[in-house]
Parts: sequence; structure tokens; C-alpha cells
Amino acid sequence: MTPFTSLTGIAAPMPLVNIDTDMIIPKQFLKTIQRTGLGKNLFDEMRYTPDGREIPDFVLNREPWRRAEILIAGANFGCGSSREHAPWALLDFGIRCVIAPSFADIFHGNCFKNGILPVTLPQAAVDHLMEDAQKGANARITVNLPEQTVTASDGTVFAFEIDPFRKHCLLHGLDDIGLTLEKAAAIDAYEARLKAERPWV
Repeated sequence: MTPFTSLTGIAAPMPLVNIDTDMIIPKQFLKTIQRTGLGKNLFDEMRYTPDGREIPDFVLNREPWRRAEILIAGANFGCGSSREHAPWALLDFGIRCVIAPSFADIFHGNCFKNGILPVTLPQAAVDHLMEDAQKGANARITVNLPEQTVTASDGTVFAFEIDPFRKHCLLHGLDDIGLTLEKAAAIDAYEARLKAERPWV
């Protein structure tokens, strides 16, 4: 998993509440277990017409937000089903951070496991960043995980809280497998001892 430290990038404004996981990646794209290739179908039903043409006024179909690395959204982002394909699709598109007033619990946890930083801020702060993001390429937002701050293009700084363990995992690029491998030496020692003590197992 790619570590997350500090990110300065274009933020796409999506002033919608209750963006659920079926909006993020519709159910027909859940057949794969690969984490790559889903970015083209991110927000599929909002990005494309039924015959596959881009909808011109959707934010991710417009410059400069086609290159967005940060998403500013409304409350209860990621509600609905628990599909892990939702953060996979965001990450494959290039989104490394989602900022919203609140997140659905399972989606929130899945983000951390896949290298995406979900930042929870008060509504007033999100409104400020939403307005900032609408300025486009001239309004780059900085998200600093070590300092736990989000800085708008006008220099306004917003502090956010994060669980220390999840912060550690993101900073060091540790998913569940990476955390287990950190204990590889202890696991090997345990298995060697078990083999010596109980060779019949």
C-alpha cells in the first residue's frame, strides 16, 4: 500500500449528501476481485449516458477536475452496502483523500485499508473547501497527515482528528497484510517452537 504523508492537489467539489457505494461504483462492476481498472467506472451512472457517452457537466468529466486527487463531498459519504470496490474505484481514478462532514462507518474503515485518507471536518469547514474547490486548477488544497491539517488555497487551515493507529498505518503504507508481515519474525519463531514441542501437529 502506498504511504500517505502530504498531498497537494486539485479537489473536485461534489456538494451531495448521502453519496452511497452504489453511486460510487454500481453493482454491475463488482464482478472483479482486481483492485485496478475500476476508476473508469467511478460514479458511472453520473458520468456517462446509458450509451456510454460522457455527461459534460459532471465534475469529473471537466477540466481540471479530471485530474482531481481530493474529493470534497457532503455528509454520510459512502453509505449503503459495504463493498470494498468503492475505495478501489476512487483510488484507481486517482483520489487519495475524501473530505466530508461524516462518513459511513464501513466505508470509512475500508478507506484506511486501501490507502485513502477520509478527513472529517465540520460543515462550515467543508463549505469553505467546497467553494475553494470550485475555483479549479488555481485552488490547490493541501492535506498534511503528520500535522493533521487541511489548508485551503487562501491559506485557511483546518485541523482534523484521526485515530493514532490508523494514522500510523497510512503514514507507513500498512494494510492488514503489511501489519501481519511486521510480525513475521515472531510468527516464524512461534511456528518453529510449536514444531519442536508438538511435532505431531
